[in-house]
Parts: sequence; C-alpha cells; structure tokens
Amino acid sequence: MLLKGKKAIITGGARGIGKEIVLCFLKEGASVYIIDLLESEFMHEFEEMAKSNGVEVFFKQSDVSNEEIISACINEILTESAGIDILVNNAGITRDNLLFKMTSEDWEKVMRINLTSAFYISKIIAPHMRKRKTGSIINMASVVGITGNIGQVNYSASKAGLIGLTKSISKEVASKGVRVNAIAPGFIQTGMTAKLGEKIIESYINLIPLKRMGDPKEIATVALFLASDLASYVTGQVIRVDGGMAI
Repeated sequence: MLLKGKKAIITGGARGIGKEIVLCFLKEGASVYIIDLLESEFMHEFEEMAKSNGVEVFFKQSDVSNEEIISACINEILTESAGIDILVNNAGITRDNLLFKMTSEDWEKVMRINLTSAFYISKIIAPHMRKRKTGSIINMASVVGITGNIGQVNYSASKAGLIGLTKSISKEVASKGVRVNAIAPGFIQTGMTAKLGEKIIESYINLIPLKRMGDPKEIATVALFLASDLASYVTGQVIRVDGGMAI
C-alpha cells in the first residue's frame, strides 16, 4: 500500500476522474475526504473499498467556489482528521463557447471553480503541511492549459492559471518538505467528454498518437505516484497524460 496511513482531500471526487482517484487512494491505504457539491452515486462503492482496505471515506458537501463555505469545510476536515497529507484539487467544469459568444458569467464561473477554488483551499492546506513538514498537493490542470483550444478560452485560461499556481506554490513550500505538482490530462473518457458528438470525438482521437481516449484510471495512477513517496523528489512539475496529444 503506497499511501498506508495517509489522509487525503479530493475535490470533485464524486464522479469522473475524481471518482477513480478516490478508489485508487482507498485501495492504496489512504483515508479520503471527498468534497463535492452533490453526493456521489458511488458512495456505496467507496465505502466497500474503504472497508476492505481498513481505511475510512467521508463525504463533505460544499461549494468550492465560495471562499467562506469551502474554508469552513476545510477547517472542519483539519479538526476531524488531525492532519492532512494529500490534497487533490480536482473540481472543475466546462462552459464552452467561442470567445465572441461567451458570457461573462460563463467565464467567471469556470474561473471560480477550476482555478480560484484551488487558491482558497491551498491557502489553508499549504501552511498546514508546512508546519508538519510533509505533504503533497496535486492540481488537476489540462493539456489545453498548455496548448489552448478553440471554444475553450475560459477553460484553457483556468487550467493555464492552475499551472502557474502550481509552480509558484511549489517554490514557496519546498523548503519545508511539501511537494506541489500538476497533472495535465488529455482527451479522457468521462461524463464531460461523453456529451460530445461522435464526429468531434473521432476528430480528437485522430490528433492522438496512441489513437484512443484515455481512461480515468490512467490519471488516477499518476495522481497516486505524485501522492506517494515514490515521487519524493518531484515538485513543481506538470505531467501530461495525453497519449502524446501535445507532443
């Protein structure tokens, strides 16, 4: 068990990539606090995985885009857990449109959930980890935060901002033994991408050297690596998991 005895917070852990990270961490011996706006339909699966591995899983309903609400939630978790070892800022949404059609509301909502929430949470967790002189923060970026993408100026900007946040925080906390890294997934098979039409999916796959979509489990295993002591000398990095899409 690579995370035996560790305690983790995973935002947006109710479904998609977040769900697979939760299951992976539970399997590897970590107790997990899931933060999401809606309770997961997979809670029974989470609880069974936790039970079979002698750990615990907790669900906290919270709005990551509201500083007062999410700060209260994080402080409550810190009190209950007596210490957090891993933070995964995974919560994210899309509100796609071309620049000249995009509303200010769609811009701001994506920014608040995808980027600003990571600032709110890290602002509390990073000092906590510094005091303990250990910890791993993992931010879920995206390959489009590196390359940009038509119709995703808000999403791409939020993920590019998350990469900058990752690199900057990593420099602030490294001397205290805290590591901060980002994962940049490519075209991953989730509920978010399932809404796209067949022609759009096919056009994306044609851009990927491995000629397939990624599986959320393939993102979870990279998160596991970054959360574990296997990555004890890795910080400030952006790891692309994109099948070669952004080569």
